Amino acid sequence: MPLISWGPDDLIRRLDDVLGVYGAAMSYPADLILTRRTFVAGHTRRPGFRAVATVDDNDGTLLGFGYGYQSSPGQWWHEQVKGALSQPDYTGWLGDCFELVELHVAPGAQGHGTGYQQLTALLSGLPQRTVLLSTPEVPREASRAWRLYRRVGFRDVLRDFHFPGDERPFAVLGRTLPLELSSEV
Repeated sequence: MPLISWGPDDLIRRLDDVLGVYGAAMSYPADLILTRRTFVAGHTRRPGFRAVATVDDNDGTLLGFGYGYQSSPGQWWHEQVKGALSQPDYTGWLGDCFELVELHVAPGAQGHGTGYQQLTALLSGLPQRTVLLSTPEVPREASRAWRLYRRVGFRDVLRDFHFPGDERPFAVLGRTLPLELSSEV
């Protein structure tokens, strides 16, 4: 299962596949996935955009993907998180931050290290000082995503955080960069 770097055009070309993996991994209904189409496409134009994908050797099926970009004032997620942080925490966490927006592996491809490979490839060599992400609280540490983030050194920044328009609680997790896993994991 090769891991490849994607530019904005690559992600746009495979947008249907990206949304299919996203929906399957998150168990989201089709109508919610359709609303994400415009957001995901728009994210490819953000400064510092970087993406990776894992594809099947045999037929090119998308098995997983991840992407992020420089978190900046004025961006929706940045502003939501900023409002919940103290000024020192805001400066420390969001002052020079890579926002890990999405990281997903198709359910049938999970459990083989794909998410770890995608995550470490996305975070390796970043110029930012920190990386932040948000993930649903439920099922908390029992999920593969939570175990992966803890394994790579993410710690709690905010817990039981609610984004407008979503009734679920989220955790905002962060870690400092650079990513130096040989001695950390």
